[in-house]
Amino acid sequence: MLDLQAVSKSYRGIPAVHGVSFTLRPGEVLGYLGPNGSGKSTTVKMVIGMIRPTHGKVLFAGREIHADLLKYRAQLGYVPEEAQVYTHLSGLEYLQLVGRLRGMAERLVELKARGLLHLLSLEGAQYSPMTEYSKGMKQRVLIAAALLHDPKLIVFDEPLSGLDAVSARLFKDLLLLLAKEGKAILYISHVLEVVERVCQRVIILFKGKVVADARPQELTELMRLPDLEAVFSQLVRQTDTAKVARELVEVMQVHHA
Repeated sequence: MLDLQAVSKSYRGIPAVHGVSFTLRPGEVLGYLGPNGSGKSTTVKMVIGMIRPTHGKVLFAGREIHADLLKYRAQLGYVPEEAQVYTHLSGLEYLQLVGRLRGMAERLVELKARGLLHLLSLEGAQYSPMTEYSKGMKQRVLIAAALLHDPKLIVFDEPLSGLDAVSARLFKDLLLLLAKEGKAILYISHVLEVVERVCQRVIILFKGKVVADARPQELTELMRLPDLEAVFSQLVRQTDTAKVARELVEVMQVHHA
């Protein structure tokens, strides 16, 4: 369904993403991981059509997405990392706006918007301006907006940010059900235990390049490590955080120059 073919993106000649290729199929949840600055956000911007690759192609259903970006986005749901919303609108008004912009019938928008807000425990706040919403409430509105038009492809960028424990558990169950319904899901997250549970396949990005592409279980078995977090640390050669933490405390405790 979604196909990235040797995609690269450079800014002023400096590569942010280099030669990334993968295919995301219907019914698949693909985890896309990497440390900060690895190129995840740049990849997402190319996938949603916000920027064009410097080299390579992004295809959806065999067609380059920029050949008809409006048609492509009509089949795309996207939850961004930061909950950027029109805070002067209420949750209901925001979903009504999204539905209208997508050309949905008014009665259908009303039915689905109210239904989604109810199921996401936002019914009591649906008429309140989103200036009064917590970060987690705004995140739930964005999840509702991404699902409103029943998209075929959904991109979740750090979707658990700000969610409480109950909402996070609901989201995990929702993710698995969406996959069973045939949705293709690109899931970007730093919460590795969730990725390990819900993703059939994981891509790990480091310095703009793919360093692993396999099922979580295959990665842990291949590298003889206990979990995905250990695999991730090994592949991206992360800092010895325990050592750095000790040194931070040592500096903190210095009282004389």
